[in-house]
Amino acid sequence: MATATQGALSHIKVLDLSRVLAGPWCTQMLADLGADVIKVERPVVGDDTRHWGPPFLQDVQGNNTEQASYYAACNRNKRSVTIDMSKPEGQELIRTLALQSDIVVENFKVGGLTQYGLDYASLKALNPRLIYCSITGFGQDGPYAERAGYDLMIQAMTGMMSITGQAECPPMRVGVAIVDVFTGVYATSAILAALEVRHRSGEGQLIDMALLDVGMAVLANQAAGFLNTGQVPVRQGNSHPSLVPYQDFETLDGAMLLAIGNDGQFARFCSVAGHAEWATDTRFISNTARVTHRVALVELMQAATRTRSTAGWIAALEDKAVPCGPINTMDQAFADAQVQHRGLKITQPTSPAAQALTAVSAISSVASPLRLMSNPPVLCKPPPALGEHTLEVLAELGLGAEQIAMLQADKVV
Repeated sequence: MATATQGALSHIKVLDLSRVLAGPWCTQMLADLGADVIKVERPVVGDDTRHWGPPFLQDVQGNNTEQASYYAACNRNKRSVTIDMSKPEGQELIRTLALQSDIVVENFKVGGLTQYGLDYASLKALNPRLIYCSITGFGQDGPYAERAGYDLMIQAMTGMMSITGQAECPPMRVGVAIVDVFTGVYATSAILAALEVRHRSGEGQLIDMALLDVGMAVLANQAAGFLNTGQVPVRQGNSHPSLVPYQDFETLDGAMLLAIGNDGQFARFCSVAGHAEWATDTRFISNTARVTHRVALVELMQAATRTRSTAGWIAALEDKAVPCGPINTMDQAFADAQVQHRGLKITQPTSPAAQALTAVSAISSVASPLRLMSNPPVLCKPPPALGEHTLEVLAELGLGAEQIAMLQADKVV
């Protein structure tokens, strides 16, 4: 990531009223692309994820702090402002921020911001160019619209858990909040599309993002298979419903992952394995045949893969263009040569103000994968301490020291 202060969206201002993961993931993507993102948090408490730990960030002596690392995953490059939106003065401050913003992102329950005059209709009346992205569990309409939605709930409801895990085990969630993350990515795509429309029309619009919609969409080929055949997919561990061999295999010292996607790759694997005859066996000669005779082929392959180490197989197969790799733990993944070459771990020093508030001197996170050659993602601010930029942003709104002091005294900010 570039350290310059310019980026593809350096002309865009974002008012972030979201918390936890889906909304903040979206606004971090916009911030990485250079947008000025102002994150509004509750005084004292802040975003819920500041307290979702362990694990916690460590201070300069290496001791755990009360700052959860979860927050650091999705809040870099933003400015944190604390405002109590339950108070009229707080609502007015947020309206003023919205008036100067291009985009608002929020994830309150349907209608939750109407009581504060911060809903889309209210803010559109002030700023017709505003792009307002509302992220909810189930969307703005329908029988479930009023319900709260959470990633784990959506994974269960969409059938995602029913296809995740070993066949003989109970349904299993994905190891990260995948629906939240994908919702953030989809929301970013929708916002960028709305910006393009605004270039032509001069008008903003409401974007209705629902975790349920995204959870169903990312079922991808599994959903397409069901919709077009009526066959309900089931859990099958690390194997693929439509490709064979495409799974983990035991080796002499552990396990490896093979992801063979065509007949040429399969033939080359067979040659390296010393069983060229498998590639011409009528049971295995095509992918469709291999799927039909999955059990027989996997049994034969498993006997062969146990004869070499994982490193030995990778060395033998990678120059033959046979997709294979180790099954890493997190520490092994970040130690991987390609991961290190791509600079996927980034560490940012905290500001003096943040160090005074949190005693944390540096924060690490994963680099943005959005590699624009001319306008690469920017790396200008670490995840902020709670309210770190409140005075700065209020001054930008034109408030004087006396006005700010009154707001502080009234616990508005």
